[in-house]
Parts: sequence; C-alpha cells; structure tokens
Amino acid sequence: MPIFVKSKSGTLKTVGAILRELREKKGLLLREVGAILAIDPTLLSKIERDERMPTKDQIEALSEFYKDKKNEVMIAYLSDKIFNEVKYEELAIQAMHVAEMKINYTISNKND
Repeated sequence: MPIFVKSKSGTLKTVGAILRELREKKGLLLREVGAILAIDPTLLSKIERDERMPTKDQIEALSEFYKDKKNEVMIAYLSDKIFNEVKYEELAIQAMHVAEMKINYTISNKND
C-alpha cells in the first residue's frame, strides 16, 4: 500500500515516488545512483516502487544526495514509518496528537 506525502504542487506522493522523480529530474539511472551511494540498484528500484522501506542509513544517503529536497525526502520517510506503524489502529489520530505534544515538549525542554 503506498504512503503519501503532500508535495508543494498539492498532490500526494509516496517517498518512493519522490525519490524516483528526483532521480529522473537529474537524468540518472538507478545503477548510477546505486554506484554513487553504494546501494544495490535492485533495492533502489524496490524503494522507488514502494515495495520496500529504506533503512535510516539509506534514506540519509539519499536525502543528502538530493540536497535541494532533503527535507521533503526525510519528511516523507518519517511519515511513512509512522503511517505503517499505526495505519490500522483505531486510536491512531489521537495517539499522533499526543506524540506531537511529547515531541514539542521534548524540543522546548532540550536545552534545560
């Protein structure tokens, strides 16, 4: 099941779709990106088709590679992780609101 992130154009895109779009805009083949980042091109293809979630290390390498869209890639990755974990939970939305409050509290008290 694809996971969607809202892009600046207003459409919803999966993390894989975002990565594919960025690669194609650069005019690169999967094998070229794979060689640069030391990631198997077959694995990159599965990630772009949303058949596999990238690891934290892989997404960090990919987001660094696509520097101009680093935040968009990371947000899509994190939202996909959250979605996959809670998508069938009845109280998912309420739990995410509480998690947001916890994150805000942690950030505001980080320097204390």
